[in-house]
Amino acid sequence: MSNFPFQRLQADLAQLIDHTPAGQRLPSEPDLAKQLGVSRATLRDAMRTFETQGLVRRRQGSGTFVVGKSPVLDTGLEVLESLETMANRLGLAISVSNLSVEQITADANTAGNLSVAAGTPLLRVRRVICTDGRPVAYFVDTLPESVLCMEDLPADFRGSVLDVLLQRGDVLNVSRADISATNAVADVAKALEIQRGDVLLQFVSKLYAGDGHVLDYSTSYFIPGYFRFHVVRRVGGR
Repeated sequence: MSNFPFQRLQADLAQLIDHTPAGQRLPSEPDLAKQLGVSRATLRDAMRTFETQGLVRRRQGSGTFVVGKSPVLDTGLEVLESLETMANRLGLAISVSNLSVEQITADANTAGNLSVAAGTPLLRVRRVICTDGRPVAYFVDTLPESVLCMEDLPADFRGSVLDVLLQRGDVLNVSRADISATNAVADVAKALEIQRGDVLLQFVSKLYAGDGHVLDYSTSYFIPGYFRFHVVRRVGGR
């Protein structure tokens, strides 16, 4: 690697990606590593930069494909809104796939996060958000059935628990989200059609009612290249 600086490798990859039509597969990892004179591990590290920008996507067993540039959802986090509301406001087209609604019972971890007893009936809602037909985010919401049950969902339900609660007039107080980078585990990678271990932006959130109890415990995963979140803050002392 000493005679092939990492920056040069990324520049060569950028040129290759730029000259490859969207939807076309890049050379296989062994062939591309040999072509560029680097190890497969080094090539994989360099390729992650382009994955997080949403320019390429690896598909298990199929290879790495150029996906081209896609609109970026650029929004602030000061107000809690559903992704659909954000996208509509910004004029971005998104769709929902792999919507799953299931009844489960609370295990010890989930019970603790929702402040309910283990064994409490829960509703779990999972969905994938797509843009240009490509998965870009994966959401998992878990609520006590005393808050939301299967029969409460409208016929045109598209997966946004927040929108359902708002539309029926629930009194919502605040949402607290812990934001971090994480590596995709197997089920998340499968839902997003990426490789296990790929870096994602993760929000772990609790939505609180007006009386302070937890209504919804959720985990959201975002492919970084498709999202740009920001926070506007006051300057201290003013």
